[in-house]
Amino acid sequence: MNNNFGDFRYRFFKSGNPAMLYIAINVIVFIVVGVGSLFLPANLGEYYVNEYLAFPADIAQWPFRFYTIISYAFLHGGLLHIFFNLLWLYWMGNLFLDFLKPRQFQVVYWGGAIVGALAFALIFNLSPQLDSKNATLIGASAAVMAIFSAIATLVPNYSVRLLLFGDVRLKYLLLVYVLIDVVGVAPKSMNIGGNLAHLGGALFGFFYIKLLQKGTDLSSFLVKKPKLKVIKNEKPKQKSAATNQAEIDAILDKISKSGYENLTAKEKQTLFDASKN
Repeated sequence: MNNNFGDFRYRFFKSGNPAMLYIAINVIVFIVVGVGSLFLPANLGEYYVNEYLAFPADIAQWPFRFYTIISYAFLHGGLLHIFFNLLWLYWMGNLFLDFLKPRQFQVVYWGGAIVGALAFALIFNLSPQLDSKNATLIGASAAVMAIFSAIATLVPNYSVRLLLFGDVRLKYLLLVYVLIDVVGVAPKSMNIGGNLAHLGGALFGFFYIKLLQKGTDLSSFLVKKPKLKVIKNEKPKQKSAATNQAEIDAILDKISKSGYENLTAKEKQTLFDASKN
């Protein structure tokens, strides 16, 4: 039993895999909120979530609920809502980490969550047909969509196998999801707020990769700078970091032009090794 718990704790909290970490946190929050609601009068738990933890479209509430731009991404409206979000986070998150670094995952994930929330609020405040005073947003969908969009932009021709559909390239799968969200922003849509957030997240993931391919990594501020130390009587060592980065950049450029499947075995191994550093 202890070994099983240790394996669970390592896989979700100590492995360094942010996708598994956020899956665990979302599940824990979902359970805590669900159990806590059992000890409150009917619908009161949902009221407290929407009132204090969900992200409001009403800009006037932002100074008092500034933290909700983070907290909303850990809340879900039901079992199916959290199940599909975390299923896609597991699939696309781990695929993302096969090509890119955990720090890049963090920036794409939270950048998508924040841009998705702002896109939701922007449209609700600009449209005369939408009620920004009472609209709130919950769910990790925008963050997950950013991860999905980013990896589909990086390796658009990478194929995943889907039940009933067989092998489908990521670029076509993303296109279908984006079209569904575009159709879902009609004023009478059941989930217009969520669909707007999805599109905002997808847009962030797309531009993150495009900037990365041009040499701008928005996650570079998370790179730890080495501490300075004096070394005497030693010959200077050649630094290969710049060379390695140039090699990785060249591989990423090749992927964007001709697809992952056209990489050599050595290039695939180089990219895989770099993603683990």
